[in-house]
Amino acid sequence: MRGSMDRKADIVIVGGGPAGLAAAAGACREGIRADRICIVERDGELGGILNQCIHNGFGLHTFKEELTGPEYAARYIEQAEEMGIPCLLHTIVADIQAEADGRKRITVMNRSDGMFTIEAQAVILAMGCRERPRGALNIPGYRPAGIYSAGTAQHYVNIEGRMPGKEAVILGSGDIGLIMARRMTLEGAKVKLVAELMPYSGGLKRNIVQCLDDYGIPLKLSHTVVDIDGKERVEGVTVAEVDQNRRPIPGTEEYIRCDTLLLSCGLIPENELSSGMGVELNPVTSGPVVNESLETNIPGVFACGNVLHVHDLVDYVSEEAENAGKNAAAYVKGIRNETEKDPVAIRCEGGVRYTVPSLVRVAYMQEEQTIRFRVGDVYQNACLTVRFNDEIVMKINKRVMAPGEMEQIKLKKSKLEEFEGLREITVCVEGEEPKQQTSR
Repeated sequence: MRGSMDRKADIVIVGGGPAGLAAAAGACREGIRADRICIVERDGELGGILNQCIHNGFGLHTFKEELTGPEYAARYIEQAEEMGIPCLLHTIVADIQAEADGRKRITVMNRSDGMFTIEAQAVILAMGCRERPRGALNIPGYRPAGIYSAGTAQHYVNIEGRMPGKEAVILGSGDIGLIMARRMTLEGAKVKLVAELMPYSGGLKRNIVQCLDDYGIPLKLSHTVVDIDGKERVEGVTVAEVDQNRRPIPGTEEYIRCDTLLLSCGLIPENELSSGMGVELNPVTSGPVVNESLETNIPGVFACGNVLHVHDLVDYVSEEAENAGKNAAAYVKGIRNETEKDPVAIRCEGGVRYTVPSLVRVAYMQEEQTIRFRVGDVYQNACLTVRFNDEIVMKINKRVMAPGEMEQIKLKKSKLEEFEGLREITVCVEGEEPKQQTSR
């Protein structure tokens, strides 16, 4: 699998994490020869971020059993090996160019072969995402040792067997931060507090319960770190409550002694390659704008997984990526090379922040098309509506919707075909006003 390969391929997949592996398997099952698919991965192992996610909770949707991250990744790595799909490890993609004749030129480099070009008919972007760094958070203070992103701390603990510190404060309630609160506690550290700038948690409800509540770790919503104390090493942080404009409220400051600050303040899709080749990006997700086939504005360039939008469950990443692989295979075989003149736009209103896809070509839709999205606040007892033009065609009562959990609806192709003059589809939250959560 890791041997030499021709420098021509039908499909090149950038990224060997869960999205890239599932996309490769999907393309192969759709009839593309395995030796005409190439996965390019910058790390020395396949599996991506899952290799350091040793907690369980993966695979319930895909495999109907509970797996750890490495176990989940191993299932897809085994599939790729059994299919004989080539993979270039320790290889970085430097540039992707779409030629006028439709071919894609992928410039890559590694130690053994130097810099070279792979020519492909289709490209699947599956680079994943990265954590938002301290520099993007504008936290005052010195730059002492002891400040880590939650993912970096996870790598130290789970891969290298090193502890970042003994007393920690976590800023941000994303899923990685919540999971690391539990992991640090299990390894003997004292997690003093999880502070969240927003009035709601950014992680899954189950992670709040299993990682914070079960271990007595407090979560303070509408709070942030306003100062970091220490020159050589973190000695403490000052936390303050924020107002509705997310500005610290004078007089609410609280000093917490600690030697470690973990940052879990959001994930950003890795889209430098995408923007460099001219892919249109969604300003909300920072990921590509795609149609029903997960194809970008550049024909033959597809996107899936966390490079497209940040998912909450890896099972959804795999499902989406497998579809991207199948659609890329259809493109290569010439089945979906035509573009409809007037695709149907999918619009957001009333608290829905974005949708994936952003537009659909009805002729190329699956019989049941999944539309995934996130809301911008916590809603209770609300109604989710779907409109075709100005006509409401679907109402779904939702007991709770929160930004930390991805929502989805399914559209039937037959319904869209029956609706005459369909120009746009609107997904909207109606009903109750956003519900403010309280600290725990």
